[in-house]
This record gives sequence, structure tokens and C-alpha cells, in this order.
Amino acid sequence: MASVSKHLKITGRVQGVGFRYFTRKNANLLNLTGWVRNMPDGSVEVFIYGDEDSVDKMEERLWSGPVSAFVSEIIQVKSDERGSHYSDFTVLR
Repeated sequence: MASVSKHLKITGRVQGVGFRYFTRKNANLLNLTGWVRNMPDGSVEVFIYGDEDSVDKMEERLWSGPVSAFVSEIIQVKSDERGSHYSDFTVLR
């Protein structure tokens, strides 16, 4: 299976609800690498890299988020970033 990457911007009630840690936990379960970070505008950005099925599953899980989150939109961000140099999944500050 081919490796793919996605850079996503997630909006809604996604900060202060454990979204980054939910994302890291699920990325690790799906053997994905990349990062997640809070953005100044209240959104969360995620860069995920791995096999196509796992990346798709991760995007589905992001729509659910942790229990206290509410996701209103996920958009794919145009990105020149490549994921092959990541060795794990990191929560960025």
C-alpha cells in the first residue's frame, strides 16, 4: 500500500478539550507519523503520514474527536511538507 500524507485544518470546539492528545493516541494506534498543534485562530492543524487506509481512518476519527469536542469542518490544507522524515507523532506547542 502506498504511503500518503494529509495536512488538515479542523475547526469547531477543538481546543481545550484534549483534541491534540486524542489525535496523538489515534495516530499511534494507526502507526501514523506527523504532528498536531493548536492554532491562534482556535483551530487545530494536523499533519499525518502513513499508509493510505490508516490516513483515511484517521481522518474519520478526527470527525468524532474526543467526547467534549465538536468538529464543524475539516479542510485539507495545501502543503509542501512531506511525511517520510517523521519517526513518530508529536504534539507541537
